[in-house]
Amino acid sequence: MTAPTYQQRDDLALHRDLTKAANQYLLQRHDHRFADGWMIGKLLCLIALCGLFYTTALLSGEPVIFACGYFAFIFTAMLLAINAVHDASHNAFFRQAWANRALNFVICIPLGLDADCWRVRHVECHHAHLNVQGYDLDIEENGVLRQTPFQRIKSFMQAQQYYWPFVAALTFPCIIWFFDWIDRAGKTRVQPKMRHQGMRGWGLFLTAKTLHLLLALALPYWILRQQGIGGDKLLWCYLAGQMLSSLIFVVLILGSHWAMGTFYEVPEDGHFQHGRYRHVFATTIDWVPSPRWLSYWMGELNRHLTHHIFPNWNHRHYPALSDIIAQVTQHHGVTYHCVSLKEILIAQQRFLRAMGKGETATGLMDKPTDNSQSPDC
Repeated sequence: MTAPTYQQRDDLALHRDLTKAANQYLLQRHDHRFADGWMIGKLLCLIALCGLFYTTALLSGEPVIFACGYFAFIFTAMLLAINAVHDASHNAFFRQAWANRALNFVICIPLGLDADCWRVRHVECHHAHLNVQGYDLDIEENGVLRQTPFQRIKSFMQAQQYYWPFVAALTFPCIIWFFDWIDRAGKTRVQPKMRHQGMRGWGLFLTAKTLHLLLALALPYWILRQQGIGGDKLLWCYLAGQMLSSLIFVVLILGSHWAMGTFYEVPEDGHFQHGRYRHVFATTIDWVPSPRWLSYWMGELNRHLTHHIFPNWNHRHYPALSDIIAQVTQHHGVTYHCVSLKEILIAQQRFLRAMGKGETATGLMDKPTDNSQSPDC
């Protein structure tokens, strides 16, 4: 189906001023938009921690130490994904596209996600059409959660604000062992947009999945069996680690669009009467955790509106860019929303409750046009 289009003239002045301010910020710092030495240092630190936890888990010989170490290994693999894979998917970690692709392939192995499948779903589908029914695959109807006013409602969804963390926690396991496979097999809209097709695509896909299976399950099982630790404990730790990592990731990515976002159906003529920038401001918010230093290790993905405005910038710039957005939008009648962690969690619950009961949730387009920021932002 033909993708919807947006009113470009609506964004020209806003785009010009945001770009000018961002470029001026770089010039003043004599900087660039990619990762710097500190970001590479953080990447190497997380890789080292991932290896340390993995080695500790396999060589401890104690069930409790194994469980803690293995759990920490998967959790750190998730931190690697949100700190490196997310930027690299947008070609915002290294300057060279091939280096970003190579980084994605390697870093995705411990967690088990297929880098190319995730890139298409995130960059080509989610970023291109935020909160648009039928195009944003992150809000695709799943029969378990009602995520938009345009999806079917079932009686049990009245309780979805209570059981949604369990569904969110199953996202990674489902992607790794189901959705990646049907994407690669061409059963969804993802496969035609993948970088590698045919035998080469399948070869890279199967190589990555095999390496994940060997690293996360086969090698640990072989070593732990000699220590008297059963495979059932390994599987439980694997699932628990994946589920916690998935829950955190979904809150960071999807929760920022749920909380106060407006949802859209494609107009009959296939053309939205607003521009892409204003679409982002209507569907996304920034939020800040407490303590604030957590943002650094979360890859600044809590500044999700900032990421969608400047997707091709490394996340080390997001705090400065969010200040730029807040200042520039004051002169364009656009609302920049930044809230606290408590506020976004409350808003997520309110949204899910409204969707589960078939009510209309208040979106960002329904809020005042004055810029809204929590004191913590």
